Amino acid sequence: MEWDILGESATKRYTRNFYANVLANYYLPTKTMTDQITTKTEVVSNEAEMLILVDSDDQPIGELDKAACHNGKGTLHRAFSLFIINRKGQILLQKRAKNKRLWGGYWSNSCCSHPRVGESMIESVIRRSQQEIGIKVEAKFIYKFEYSAKFGEVGSERELCSVYVAQTNDEPIFNTEEVSACRWISPSKLAKALVDNADHYTPWLKMEWENLRTDHSNALRAS
Repeated sequence: MEWDILGESATKRYTRNFYANVLANYYLPTKTMTDQITTKTEVVSNEAEMLILVDSDDQPIGELDKAACHNGKGTLHRAFSLFIINRKGQILLQKRAKNKRLWGGYWSNSCCSHPRVGESMIESVIRRSQQEIGIKVEAKFIYKFEYSAKFGEVGSERELCSVYVAQTNDEPIFNTEEVSACRWISPSKLAKALVDNADHYTPWLKMEWENLRTDHSNALRAS
């Protein structure tokens, strides 16, 4: 058997070099989603914008600025939540920008917001999805529910919220004024995260996900 000056056989040296080349070519570090995502910065909302006040039957009863709607125990207003699913059946989550008054820095569903006065719900879903995460959607209405949630002494959400689901092959281009990070997650991992790290997620996401998973599971299947 041939040995080199370091005491390594030719066979051992060949094997070592072979596997080094394999690892170099096939086991490159995987990029995180943050590396792959493009961002933008655009102011698309403010505390003075007018929201649509509604009763529990979703009938308009007035208008009030967003800041006032979120004061104290909150004033019931019209809103939506959107869940975007990719071809793998993964759900897009966004981490809310830290400067958000309510639940800033928390993980939430793909997009959530309010229709403007004179704007239909589906128009607001399409507009806001493009503004926040850069994805144009064809969203499907799933269900509607009323909820309230208090964020310490800062304020509260009190919404009559319409929940939508959409599918996409696109990657997000998130707006840093509204969103600080995005990630795709499987339904099973999301369900586990909402138990193991519940305090990291918005209350409406937890309520909506439970309802979607138990009563509307077909809507979460990728086509």
